[in-house]
Amino acid sequence: MQRISDAVNALFPFHATTRDVIVHVAVTFLPEQSEPDRGRWFWAYHIRIENVGDQPVQLLTRHWVITDGRGAQHRVDGDGVVGEQPVVQPGKSYDYVSGCPLNTPTGSMKGAYRMIGADGETFEVAIPHFALIAPAVAE
Repeated sequence: MQRISDAVNALFPFHATTRDVIVHVAVTFLPEQSEPDRGRWFWAYHIRIENVGDQPVQLLTRHWVITDGRGAQHRVDGDGVVGEQPVVQPGKSYDYVSGCPLNTPTGSMKGAYRMIGADGETFEVAIPHFALIAPAVAE
């Protein structure tokens, strides 16, 4: 089981655990969707939500704090993720990919999901802080 955990951590270098839910994050800069000469940089982030507990959990809402390279913050709140409010069964995971544009070549994201357990209790699950860094381009 440790090899699987090591492999997941290698693929998803950012992770946070709240209760029995682990949120893993991998981020990729997308040069083909970025236009630095127009002040636009774009990243894709891949999230894996893993339920290591013995009860199902459902993701209800998301809250993001996106900070650009100048320190300006933008908050995003909404129901579910990518149009879904997934139920993650014990021992299972849920993956999705989304994106983030910025008007600076660096920034960061962090946040939280509001989840509900099988017992009806709601709780917040941390999304780890992760950097958005465009690679340097030689002119």
